[in-house]
Amino acid sequence: MYWRYLTRAARRCSVHTTSSRTVGWWDHVAPAAKDPINGVTEAFLADPSPYKINLGVGAYRDDKGRPVVLQCVREAEAKIAGSEFLESISASVSTKMVEESVKLVYGKDSDVVKEGRSAGVQALSGTGACRLFAEFQRRFHPESHIYFPDPTWSNHHNIWRDAQIPERTYHYYDPDSKSLDFAALMDDIKNAPDSSFFLLHPSAHNPTGVDPTEEQWREISYQFKVKGHFPFFDMAYQGFASGDLDKDAQAIRIFLEDEHLIGCAQSYAKSMGLYGHRVGCLSILCVDSKQAAAIRSQIQQIARAMYGSPPVHGILLVATILSDPNLKSLWIDEVKIMADRIQRKRTTLRQNLEKLGSSLNWEHITNQLGMFCFSGLTPYQVDRLAKEFHIYMTHDGRISEIACLKAFHLQQP
Repeated sequence: MYWRYLTRAARRCSVHTTSSRTVGWWDHVAPAAKDPINGVTEAFLADPSPYKINLGVGAYRDDKGRPVVLQCVREAEAKIAGSEFLESISASVSTKMVEESVKLVYGKDSDVVKEGRSAGVQALSGTGACRLFAEFQRRFHPESHIYFPDPTWSNHHNIWRDAQIPERTYHYYDPDSKSLDFAALMDDIKNAPDSSFFLLHPSAHNPTGVDPTEEQWREISYQFKVKGHFPFFDMAYQGFASGDLDKDAQAIRIFLEDEHLIGCAQSYAKSMGLYGHRVGCLSILCVDSKQAAAIRSQIQQIARAMYGSPPVHGILLVATILSDPNLKSLWIDEVKIMADRIQRKRTTLRQNLEKLGSSLNWEHITNQLGMFCFSGLTPYQVDRLAKEFHIYMTHDGRISEIACLKAFHLQQP
């Protein structure tokens, strides 16, 4: 009885003490600022209108707004059925996916591939690849900054901020001409401190869809060489700009020709439609295979502390598609079909705007490339479209899902 009494008393005391100690632990935590893209989706979901349309998230869709599963993915699913396991991804599958990804971006016959000078690891899509590199940059260049184009994908700011890397911007888009502000871009590259880190979009720039020409990329590469800058490419849309995987990697190949050491984040979310599988690759070019092995080990250690190992299923799919000649050929054909369809929809959108008698110049819609149309709409106009017409997009006027855009065909009662 005595021990029961002591136990009950101790429990009461523990509950009281614990309760008093934990009060106020998280009272100072305020809600996080809404992500610009996720915020659009939330507003869209809360709208009861049956005529609403969401142009906020960059996801390829069919004409009915449904996700598209590529035939190459379906066939890869059939090939790996029954061979899957539930433990961590095997070294052989991971290595194959990384090897094929490196060939895809740098060229299968490049010296980088032949000499084993790339330190590559599988990553949680492009976001994960960027985050790994940002942490790698913080560890080994702790006093450095990162230069982003203005504008850039909104999550770039979050990724490098959380890695505690200060950010700066360089001129990129001219809203008046709705084109590349090349002169100002070059001035910023020249005026940045030597050996600065720059993030570059090699094709289908997000959010503007405006890319430098081949000659402009060569000038950018030359100036990077003069200043000793480090180019980090975020390759999220290889194939979606032109429909040609090699052409969309042209900027990276130019820097490779000029003997830059390069970092690159790759994602298969868009090009293979594997949004939910989070499959990507981070690669860093090195002076030799020995340095590549050292850098790879450091990136793997960073990944180990962040998330251990990535999900197995998506990596199996990508490795299977890229290593099977027939499936890879089918994938290349499907990427071309998607890119061509996007461009046709751009043309249709522009034609419809002009048919409506708009006095504005809409050439930029067809001049831009990739999944996004940087419309030129003001925040006020974007708000009005949402409130009066139930059409949702980010405040900067970026239209995603251009492949299923029907906003100018919708008829309200």
